[in-house]
Amino acid sequence: MKIGLERIDTQEGITVEALLDSEATGLVMSSDFAKKQGFKLKRLERPMQVRNVDGSFNREGPIENTIEVNIYYQGHRERTEIDVIGGQKWSVILGMPWLARHNPEIAWRTGEVKMTRCPEECGKQWRPVQGKSGWEKQKEEEAKEEAGKRRKEKEKRKKQKKGKMMEVKKVAEEWEIWDEEEEAARSEEEAKKLVPEKFHQWIKVFGKKQSERMPMRKLWDHAIDVREGFIP
Repeated sequence: MKIGLERIDTQEGITVEALLDSEATGLVMSSDFAKKQGFKLKRLERPMQVRNVDGSFNREGPIENTIEVNIYYQGHRERTEIDVIGGQKWSVILGMPWLARHNPEIAWRTGEVKMTRCPEECGKQWRPVQGKSGWEKQKEEEAKEEAGKRRKEKEKRKKQKKGKMMEVKKVAEEWEIWDEEEEAARSEEEAKKLVPEKFHQWIKVFGKKQSERMPMRKLWDHAIDVREGFIP
């Protein structure tokens, strides 16, 4: 359909044939057309990758600039931003964000387009919310991806730290067991020097560690009451 485009800086207008495309996820303008008509470009904070219908990236590269214009059509007026893209056959494409916002009546047999169902705020400045390949969506996805990477890295460091702590604990336990075994061996050697050889088969009960333990309770254990005031 034929629409009017007005440059914001000079208020000069031109008429152009625009394509309505429900498959497009934004509003785009050919870079050659933008340059020829002298539109003022506004550089994006970060280039926006663009995919073709088959899923491949646009060979002309990402979207790096946008323009702000007034769009006129049959008494309808609005101020919006259009992304500038290279390698574009059509001068201007109005994609799904624009169609969904204005919900125009389209007579497919005659090609007539009527702007009878625009929202109340129509005519005010707005920035189309693009689809998955759009700048806002791309920025959001990149933020989520970065947050996911940081979370995974944090979990990885946590696991590594836990693994090192377990390893240190294991080594400490092994050293403790080794010390206990070494001390028990020394204790048995010392006991053998003091205990007659015929009792060596029970040498462990004479060891230091065994001597420091309380004996196990037996059925025949009984209390020994000490008289009050008795001093042993």
